[in-house]
Parts: sequence; structure tokens; C-alpha cells
Amino acid sequence: MSHGVHAVQHGVEHQIEHEEHGHGGRGKPVAESRNKKIALLISVIALFLALAEMFGKSAQTEGISLNIKASDAWNFFQAKTIRQTTLRTAAQALALEAASASDEASKAALLKQVDDWLKTVARYESDPAEKDGRKELRALAETYEHQRDIYLARYHHYEFASAAYQIGIVLASAAVITGIMALVHGAIGLGVVGLLFMAFGFFNPQYLHSLHLI
Repeated sequence: MSHGVHAVQHGVEHQIEHEEHGHGGRGKPVAESRNKKIALLISVIALFLALAEMFGKSAQTEGISLNIKASDAWNFFQAKTIRQTTLRTAAQALALEAASASDEASKAALLKQVDDWLKTVARYESDPAEKDGRKELRALAETYEHQRDIYLARYHHYEFASAAYQIGIVLASAAVITGIMALVHGAIGLGVVGLLFMAFGFFNPQYLHSLHLI
């Protein structure tokens, strides 16, 4: 939670204590009751703010971890591609050499080497057993990227929710000092907005992105 919100909450608590221990007229009990309800509202919003920040931090950390995994998988994919290209080129050159060989024994040996290299090239392309062929590595990297995008979308939703909660706390705190109930209604509305962002972030984080709303 931001230091600014902490400062505002501290000021609200001071204001409520001042009204409880100070001297007032007939409107004092009404004001005290109103301020206590607003203080309860602030506490509830602060609770959801803490949850949103916790979920946001967790989603951000997981997104970064998945991004590293995707990067590692793509690097392995590129390394396999380089090896495959090099070996295929060598096999083609050796096949040309074998075609021009006059000695049948040498030609057979060269062709066997070409065949072995081409089998290795094929294994570099796809290796279901070891799951480290180019095909499998591409699928793995794309899976990591998809999962990363989901977690980062969740993080963005939780960030928007945190912002809504913080502004709501500020409005509710201002209502304690000014007595303007419209600020309380605004705080409640922002609390609902924060809950909606958290719900989207948890259940369907890519929906608003698909609509280009965030």
C-alpha cells in the first residue's frame, strides 16, 4: 500500500479520535456514527487493496519466471536449428563427394555417414522420446509464452484494481473530514470497480485485452 494512502488513513483515525474525545453539539453522535461506518468502509477497501497487491506481485513474479523459461526454450530451439543446418549442409557436401567416388567401399562408407547425419538432422527436427527436437521446443516455448501472457494480464488487472482501491480510500478518507457523502458513494463505486478488475484478472484475464479496453 502506498505511503500516501497510509498518511490519509492516519489522518482519518486522528480525526475520528478527535471527534470522539472533543466537545460537540447534538450532531456529534450522528457524525461519530457516520465516521465509524466510513472507517469500516476504508478498512474493507484496504483489505481488498492488500489482496490485490499480493495477487499482483505473485502474478508478476510468475510471469517473469515463465518469460525466462520461454527465452531458454527459444535459445535451445535456435541452437538446434544451427546444428541442424550445419549438419544438413555437411551431409549434402558429403553426398556430392560420394557420388564422385570411384571406390565402391569408400562410396558406401560416405553414404552411410550421410545417412547417419540425415537421421540426426531428422532427430533435431522432432524427437518425441527426449522432447527436445525443434518441433517440441517450439511448442514448449509457445506454451510458456501463452502462460506468461495470462499471468501478465492478471498482473495488469490487479494493478488497475489496486489503483481503484487506493483512490477509493482517499475519497472515503476525505468524506470523514469534509462530511460530503458523495465522496463515500464514489469510494464504494471504485471499490466495486476494483472487485470487477480482480474478478476478470482471476477468472478471465485476457477478456478485456481481447476487447482492446486495457
